[in-house]
Amino acid sequence: MSADPWSRPTLGDLRRILESIEPCDETHNREAERIELSVPAEMVTLRGNVIAAMTREISRTGIGLLHKGSVSPGDVRVKLASDTREFEYSVRIEWCQPCDEGMFLSGGRFLAKLS
Repeated sequence: MSADPWSRPTLGDLRRILESIEPCDETHNREAERIELSVPAEMVTLRGNVIAAMTREISRTGIGLLHKGSVSPGDVRVKLASDTREFEYSVRIEWCQPCDEGMFLSGGRFLAKLS
């Protein structure tokens, strides 16, 4: 991990943190089944800040993310890309909590598909 606390994490940094997080056996009150998904993503806040992220899980109603720096609950744009397509969604971040190495886990609900 870079010594600069404001530098963007590399995909390797994000994957390493994701691999270190123990799966949770706790049952959550979720309305949709979630599947693990680990792909590069980007969050764009209402102020225009761009935050490099990695997805953790996804369902038809929401998404879990891993990123550097805390994000306040509220609306963001989330961009995901595959080898052939790019997707952009409006997401309402509902929670954000710290985890290892100065990284944060967050979760949000899809509001709309933008592209």
